[in-house]
Amino acid sequence: MEKVNFPKPEDFLQGKEKIGIVGLGYVGLPLAVLFSKRFKVVGYDIDKSRIEELKRGFDKTGEVDLKKANTENVHFTHSPKDLRDCRLIVITVPTPIDKHKIPDLRPLKSATKTVAENLSKGSVVVYESTVYPGLTEEVCVPLLERESGLKYLREFKVGYSPERVNPGDKEHTIEKIVKVVSGCDRETGELLKEIYGSVIEAGVHLAPNIKTAEAAKVIENTQRDLNIALINELALIFHRLGIDTRDVLEAAGTKWNFLKFEPGLVGGHCIGVDPYYLTFKAQELGYHPEVILAGRRINDSMGKFVAESAVKLMIKEGKQVLGSKVLIMGITFKENIKDIRNSKVVDIYNELLSFGVKPFVYDPYADREEVKREYGIELVASPESGAPYDAVIVAVKHREFTSLNLDFFKKISVSRPIIVDVKGIYPREEFKETLLWRL
Repeated sequence: MEKVNFPKPEDFLQGKEKIGIVGLGYVGLPLAVLFSKRFKVVGYDIDKSRIEELKRGFDKTGEVDLKKANTENVHFTHSPKDLRDCRLIVITVPTPIDKHKIPDLRPLKSATKTVAENLSKGSVVVYESTVYPGLTEEVCVPLLERESGLKYLREFKVGYSPERVNPGDKEHTIEKIVKVVSGCDRETGELLKEIYGSVIEAGVHLAPNIKTAEAAKVIENTQRDLNIALINELALIFHRLGIDTRDVLEAAGTKWNFLKFEPGLVGGHCIGVDPYYLTFKAQELGYHPEVILAGRRINDSMGKFVAESAVKLMIKEGKQVLGSKVLIMGITFKENIKDIRNSKVVDIYNELLSFGVKPFVYDPYADREEVKREYGIELVASPESGAPYDAVIVAVKHREFTSLNLDFFKKISVSRPIIVDVKGIYPREEFKETLLWRL
């Protein structure tokens, strides 16, 4: 039987072999640019317009400044055939959930099929997408075998290295976060440790196997989700007690071992999604994960609670709810980024509509066409566009919103401003002339 030679780290370092990146979004593009500092890279995306804008030096996600980054070693392409020149291919496509909270593996399977159809003998395929433990070997490997005609372990190998990108975070950039890697065998694990280790300043942790690395990734966001759910549930209790949640957290936070989490809307493509991958697998194995799902229910209910609280404030002020106008400031899933995926601000919008309220949405970061296409919501050009408003909900902590003063809210309000401060931005002592509500 013919012996297949797999690449060694020096093959990539010396430029003899290339690294392919499949999916050039929030994860793939920063990784491609980082790898290009030491290696030759092929950056592939199915979206032709995305490739064209990257070639022009523009990144609509705002994660990479392509005007400053050196991308001479990156070949951006929408032709999957270019992957045939790559002996190490990294798949970084999204892994969302469907409307039933079940993992939607279509993007991952599609990317895997594309890679398999262009897989060269003796190559290594690495997955960075968030999955449940076991998915890489149970779902992706058989698909790679079937579509490529190559034999696993003998003619191609796989690895898993969970992405840890935090969109919008310019401090904890990809090279400054410890990278977890794993391989289907010791040789592959060591290869990935060397490759990633050559560009990751924070160091690399080699997990004992792929399933362990997959589990490590999915529990990172599950842990955060549960901690936020606890604080959100406490907020629900404290509001019934007439206590300001932020004041309670400030007092409790004086103890050295108190974990400092804040209440809020849990959206996005990680914290609000990843736990469902773990619960899906757990239920498949016959175990019902009560704590994780309880946390998800609480966090998914917060948009409705915020909208109901805004309506109650208007009623308290003697305003007519039906036909009232409310400005929602911010629709991205977190501050200072353009990403609107799984935004829980939309829950506030829809709940207000159910009360007969006319909601207006302003966001200086979000793309107007994308918001319209994704949610059917027309963004207003400025906060003043629909003024005066009966209430204002500041849902996202964009830097442009943190500096707003009382005069601004007076200017855009019908009478005494009603401010629903989801992120606890504004100090009560400076907003005494308003009806200020903080989550």
